[in-house]
Amino acid sequence: MVKRLLKSLREYKRDSILTPVMVTFEVILDVIVPMMTASIIDNGIEKGDMNYILRTGGILVIIIAFSLLFGTLSGKYGASASAGFAKNLRKDMFHNVQKFSFSNIDRFSTASLITRMTTDITNVQMAYQMIIRVAVRSPIMFIFSMGMSFYINAKLAWIFLAASVLLGVGLYLIAIKAHPIFERVFKRYDDLNSVVQENIRGMRVVKSFVREDRENEKFHKRSLNIYQDFTKAEKLLALNSPLMQFCIYTCVILISWLGARMIVSDTMTTGELTGIIT
Repeated sequence: MVKRLLKSLREYKRDSILTPVMVTFEVILDVIVPMMTASIIDNGIEKGDMNYILRTGGILVIIIAFSLLFGTLSGKYGASASAGFAKNLRKDMFHNVQKFSFSNIDRFSTASLITRMTTDITNVQMAYQMIIRVAVRSPIMFIFSMGMSFYINAKLAWIFLAASVLLGVGLYLIAIKAHPIFERVFKRYDDLNSVVQENIRGMRVVKSFVREDRENEKFHKRSLNIYQDFTKAEKLLALNSPLMQFCIYTCVILISWLGARMIVSDTMTTGELTGIIT
C-alpha cells in the first residue's frame, strides 16, 4: 500500500528528500545552542570575560539564523511535497475510478468515492507532511538531545531516559484507544455523504411527499454520530498535553534539585545545568 501511494510523488520526490535533510540540519543546530549558552555562562559570565561573551554570542546568533533558515526551508519543501503528493494522488484516483469495472462500480458507493477523494486525501496530505517533518524531527531531536545530555552529565541524563519511557508508554496507550474511533469516523462520513447525496438527488420527491422533517432527522442523526465519535477521540488526545507537561516539569524539578546539589559540591557548573535543562 505504501509503495503504491508513493508512486504519486513523481516530480515532488526532490522536495520530499530535501525536507528531512533541512529538518536534520535544523535539529543539529538547535542542539548546539544549549551547549553554546552553557559555554557563555561558564567561560564568559562567571569569569567576566566580555570578549568571550561577544565572540561566542556572535557565533550563537549565526547558528540561530541558520537554524531559522533551515526550519523555513523545511516548511517550504514540506508544504510543496505534501500538497503536490495530494494533487497527484487525487488525479491518480480519479483516473483509476474511470477504469472501474461494473462490479467495482456496484461495490463502491458514490458517497464513499467522494469521501476518498476529498476528506481522505486531505488527511493523507497532512499525515505525509507530518511524516517528512515531525516524524523525522522528533527521533533525531530525541537522539541528539539524549546524547548531549549524557555528554554533559550522565547522572542527570538518566532522568530524561526514565521520563521518555513513561511518556512513550502513555502516548502508546492513548494512540491505541483513539485509533479505532477515527477509523469509525471515516465510515460515518460515508453515511453522511450518502444522506446528503440522496436528499439532493431526490429533492423533488422529498418535497412532493413532505419528507423534509424525516430527511432533517436522518442528517442530524449521522452528524451527531460523527460529533460524538470526534468528541470521544479528542478527549483521549487531550491527555497528550498534560502527560507531556507532567513529564517535562518533573524532569525540570528533579534536575534543578539534583543539579543545585552538584553545583554546591563542585561536580557540575551553572552553565552545564542550564544546558541540560534547555
